[in-house]
Amino acid sequence: MAHAHGSHDHDHDHGHSHAHGPGGHHHGPVDTGDWRYAVGLVVNLAFVGVEFGAGAFSGSTALMADAGHNLSDVLGLAMAGGAAWLARRASGSRNTYGYGKATVLAALANALLLIFACGAIAFEAVRRLAEPAPVMSGLIMGVAAIGFVINLGTALLFMRDQHSDLNARGAYLHMMADAAVSIGVVLAGAVIMFTGWSMIDPLVSLAIVAVILFGTWGLLKDSVNLAMDAAPRGVDVGAVRAALLTLPGVTAVHDLHVWGLSTTETALTAHLCHERPDAPALLAEAHALIRRSFSISHSTLQLEAAPLPDCPTC
Repeated sequence: MAHAHGSHDHDHDHGHSHAHGPGGHHHGPVDTGDWRYAVGLVVNLAFVGVEFGAGAFSGSTALMADAGHNLSDVLGLAMAGGAAWLARRASGSRNTYGYGKATVLAALANALLLIFACGAIAFEAVRRLAEPAPVMSGLIMGVAAIGFVINLGTALLFMRDQHSDLNARGAYLHMMADAAVSIGVVLAGAVIMFTGWSMIDPLVSLAIVAVILFGTWGLLKDSVNLAMDAAPRGVDVGAVRAALLTLPGVTAVHDLHVWGLSTTETALTAHLCHERPDAPALLAEAHALIRRSFSISHSTLQLEAAPLPDCPTC
């Protein structure tokens, strides 16, 4: 029996079990590849300098605004890479879960930074609608085309992990947004070159801002939810409860909590009421079910042979 009636004390081996998934205790997140953040930082920071200089030389506020947008993404990559490094640090006496939550905070900061950059681009576009100015369209097209190649190449580094790591998804969205801005600037330069209609540049910029904001909403919502310790996207808590109730001998599931330890790791705690004499076997089956069906490797389960008087939700 896992618990004595009327007491919340439990046998360490039978009543309370803590699993980290196959292969023993693993506290670090999935390897997000710090080298990709470093490559993205170096290449994009160099291009920011070139683009801003070209914008100043050609009189193109569009290029300078795009350089500022690229700079915000460089800062975003720095935060994401720093968070990924922090998440690899071992847990301590105070940070018992480690530093994986830094990846969630970085993802949230990236989403907010991207929205701020969109606001800056939109402000500049509206100003240029009111005060159109002639620009060197050929230079704009050339520099923006180089920026498109750099941004697309950097985005592709993170494409594989964008669905499994919210931080990688943030980096991917940042760089794809920059690639979209760059190709928009190329097209605007071409139209200006052949028609002389400089108004097309700010109009294209506003359309790109709308696309970027649409793509950023999901990142912002997911990162806020993880920061609030909500269940990660893709984990159905109701399905987890239903699955645990299918285990032989389990009569009730309560105090079920599912939250993100980082952008890649999920944790679960629950109390299971049961009628089985083989508590260790039940714990093994429950942990295996959670790991196999929901990819949750960090689970803590408490077994109860009867509802406990000091547990308000029992």
